[in-house]
Amino acid sequence: MTALLPIPLLCTTVPTFCRHNRFVADCPICSKGTVLDQSSTAASRRRSAPAGGRRGAKPAAEATRTSRGPFVSAGPYDGAEVRLERVPGGLRLASWRGGQIERTAPVLAAADVPGLLAEASARELLSLDGTAAPSVPVAEPGSFGASAGRAGELRDELRVELIDDGRVRVARWVMRPNRGWELQEAPVMLPPKRFSEALAAAARKGVLGQPEGVLASGGPGE
Repeated sequence: MTALLPIPLLCTTVPTFCRHNRFVADCPICSKGTVLDQSSTAASRRRSAPAGGRRGAKPAAEATRTSRGPFVSAGPYDGAEVRLERVPGGLRLASWRGGQIERTAPVLAAADVPGLLAEASARELLSLDGTAAPSVPVAEPGSFGASAGRAGELRDELRVELIDDGRVRVARWVMRPNRGWELQEAPVMLPPKRFSEALAAAARKGVLGQPEGVLASGGPGE
């Protein structure tokens, strides 16, 4: 009986499955570094993506702001400028730095207030009262003149207050139930009459070091 000789296998194809029991093309271990590596193919596609498909850079959150209405200014004080500006509904007094309004109550030199108000009169933001006034006392830090009003259900005051080193802060204060008066660290926006009342009261108490007669007494939009 003739013995059967083994038939040699001629198949030389690469096995479909790898040792991890996955298709070689789908195995992240066995395909790494080969032409079957999908991660390198995806990275190559990302690098070759056209520039036109990229989203443009986002614009700055806020462009530099400018005053829209007529205004006068004093300063600068440590790089900040204080502006009295006509806005819808009245006047706004605010500190500006780098073209942006600062979220703080404006502070300026007491000696600059008469010049600021004279310029405001020339721009018809406020009118000046030329009546004479008696001499005024020397104010101590903490002295202020105020104009009373309301913020909704709450009482409020616009205060022109001498704080220190000849500096004056112009700010709104609100009376909170069971908490007392609270300073509002924000720009002031009120009718011209409120500014006039507070400035005149401050002048009578010597906060500004000037007679009441050289200060504002109201103006257009009062």
